[in-house]
Amino acid sequence: MCGIVGVVSATPVNQLIYDALLLLQHRGQDAAGIVTQDGRKFFMHKAKGMVRDVFRTRNMRGLPGMVGLGQCRYPTAGNASSEEEAQPFYVNAPFGIVMVHNGNLTNAKQLREELASTDHRHTNTESDSEVLVNVLAHELARASSGAPLKSEDVFKAVRAVHKRLKGSYAVIALIAGYGLLAFRDPYGIRPLCMGKSADGTIMLASESVALEGTLHQLERDVAPGEAVFVHDDGRVEAEQCAESPMLHPCVFEYVYLARPDSVMDGISVYQARLNMGETLAKRVVSTVPPSEIDAIIPIPESSRPSAMQLAQLLGIPYREGFVKNRYVGRTFIMPGQSTRKKSVRQKLNAIGSEFKGRKVLLVDDSIVRGTTSKEIVQMARDAGAVKVYLASAAPPVRYPNVYGIDMPTKTELVAHDRTVEEIRQVIGADALIYQDVDAMKVAVGKINPAVQGFEASCFDGEYVTGDISDVDISAINAGRNEQVEDDEDATLA
Repeated sequence: MCGIVGVVSATPVNQLIYDALLLLQHRGQDAAGIVTQDGRKFFMHKAKGMVRDVFRTRNMRGLPGMVGLGQCRYPTAGNASSEEEAQPFYVNAPFGIVMVHNGNLTNAKQLREELASTDHRHTNTESDSEVLVNVLAHELARASSGAPLKSEDVFKAVRAVHKRLKGSYAVIALIAGYGLLAFRDPYGIRPLCMGKSADGTIMLASESVALEGTLHQLERDVAPGEAVFVHDDGRVEAEQCAESPMLHPCVFEYVYLARPDSVMDGISVYQARLNMGETLAKRVVSTVPPSEIDAIIPIPESSRPSAMQLAQLLGIPYREGFVKNRYVGRTFIMPGQSTRKKSVRQKLNAIGSEFKGRKVLLVDDSIVRGTTSKEIVQMARDAGAVKVYLASAAPPVRYPNVYGIDMPTKTELVAHDRTVEEIRQVIGADALIYQDVDAMKVAVGKINPAVQGFEASCFDGEYVTGDISDVDISAINAGRNEQVEDDEDATLA
């Protein structure tokens, strides 16, 4: 999961891209980068850290031009500590290409070998995004045959890219002297939308909030398998480049990853979370009588809509029992288990008066590793709660995810090979209620009937690309980002 943005304008774009990345910061906190094009020259700055820390005034002044793109990175493979794996990635031939990528290629190892042995292209990092930009460059070279690039060459290249890549990918690339290219995998797993401002500026971004927050009108989502080519003069051409596209967006975007004020593939994230709270209410009633619950308390932030809907339907008071420190990052996307564990109490503090002497139902958006949930349940007890029940707006996360979410190792998942009762014991709650998988899909899908299904492999173990085996998962795990921890941290994990 990363946040990407691309802009074609008649005015300088450096500040606009910076502002869009701030609106996408929730999608990645590890590194950030911006590249702009002035004439035929690229200007780039990228580094580890949050957007506000990576870009200073002197960096922004060094990013001239009216075309550009940016990314905020959340690493799922490769080396999180390497500055070189921050995006955008650049290759100088053909034409000169810079690219940002959100997703995860499941055949990156095979492609890297093909690039070296057949395409004679060198990759210098472990990033699958560097593999992707080299595959794109090779196919653009083949499609153009050494001649000036035409739109039909671009779409021909993307068709060839689709045939070679496996996994999830939303891509925005700049081709020097020609324009901006954006395309999405044939299943539409990772999101990508486009919009336009009153002055004609065209923006593509991971979420609609990046468009609306920079005064662009959301026009539409890029369709699965579709390629959009925005010429330097602002002309837009689009073509379907996949043989059998189908819309199966990642359901975890609606559960946790996306901002609630975004609309993705015609589905309001906020409404999706309200609907999940509605279906969760039925599960709660069958497990804990409403008379045994004094208050419903969300675990900030993503669970609030579901918790509010749940409280309204059950007629139980909704209370804010935790105060969040907004200057601590999202613990789910922090690399390293001990880092996540230590961050919980830095991130949240309980309001004692909301817990003392009460039986409370805590509502979370999902339970992945269980580390955070266990800490929060204990916080509620320490604050004086008589009973602590826990409800998850999402089903149990039982399977590895290979499409760009950092949960690929079975041993990290608290629900893997455990019953709900066993999970409850690990977390320490008095009762544990999970969402139903099918009910979740219906609750989210009914907002836009055009959605043909969801990528929900972490919940149901079904991989929509149809090409994932245990061997593939093991190979992906081998390349997964791991943070080296010192001895003291290791004892806390």
